[in-house]
Amino acid sequence: MTEPEIAQQRLYTQHIAAQTFNTPAEIVKYMGAMQAQDYAGAKWAVGMRLQKSNDAAIDKALADGSIIRTHVLRPTWHFVGPADLRWMLNLSAHRIIALSASRERQLKLDNDIFKRSNDVLGKALAGSKQLNRLEMMDVLQQAGIDTNEQRFIHLLMRAELDQVICSGARQGKQFTYALFDDRVPKDNQRTKEEALSELVKRYFISRGPATLQDFAWWSGLTLADAKTGLEIIKSELTSTEVNGRTYWMAKDQPLINTKAPVAYLLPAFDEFAVAYSDRTAAVNSKYLVQARNVIFDPSIVVNNQVVGTWKRVINKNSIEMILNPFGKLNKVQTKAIEMAQKRYQKFMKI
Repeated sequence: MTEPEIAQQRLYTQHIAAQTFNTPAEIVKYMGAMQAQDYAGAKWAVGMRLQKSNDAAIDKALADGSIIRTHVLRPTWHFVGPADLRWMLNLSAHRIIALSASRERQLKLDNDIFKRSNDVLGKALAGSKQLNRLEMMDVLQQAGIDTNEQRFIHLLMRAELDQVICSGARQGKQFTYALFDDRVPKDNQRTKEEALSELVKRYFISRGPATLQDFAWWSGLTLADAKTGLEIIKSELTSTEVNGRTYWMAKDQPLINTKAPVAYLLPAFDEFAVAYSDRTAAVNSKYLVQARNVIFDPSIVVNNQVVGTWKRVINKNSIEMILNPFGKLNKVQTKAIEMAQKRYQKFMKI
């Protein structure tokens, strides 16, 4: 298997190239977690993996709680299924808290303040209330808890990690918070080994072929924990060696070999890039320098390889798509990109 073939397999396992799911909840559960700090882009990341969807459908899923947007795994926003959030936080929250400890000391935040803040926010949201960020800030200030500098961000994130709050429905363009227990079902407690093996399994099934180092990067867990999880479910996976690296994937994963000229417009922070510590397999070797920010830039993918970037400009009744190919495109590639543009415009319903 070559590196371009690895990228091709990933397009299929991530359901970018072969959509079989119908709802946001289904694809988010399959993926385990999907990075979501850029909300507009994250909605497209979900929608492009579904047979039929639109921008409003992702908003609805967030509103009704069938997907949750919160901090989990690495210290950033992710979409997660409500049935998976509790055990994922039990597995990863302590790692995120440890990463934030130095900055929190600088902000004079300690466990006593976090407990006070959690209690205040929990009481404010009782009775199925949902409050936006400004309302949450006001609640804390009224309780005498300083929210200056970056303290507010850390107070909210700790409340998420401590399973006090999570995302609610949006109010217009503003995000809200709801009580964690109002949206996340109580489940049977998983052991650490059970949680590790489940997360490893979800990752390699939905993102393989990938290495153990890729999983450790994506999950934010230690390499030792990654190895423990892999050992438990290794019999359900298969592996292949490419350039001295061991790549894992689902045992029943078919090998894809298609030369059809297909293009995709991926959002920034899409799992096709962000899920791997080494992203060279996804980038045309001619463009490694231009694509050095492949995580942060919306990407044009043609024939399994990143060949440029794009951005959107939303006008009153239309979306202007501005393309930045890294090199010359032939007529077939240009036509494939035009089809990808139409699919995005259909998703946005403009």
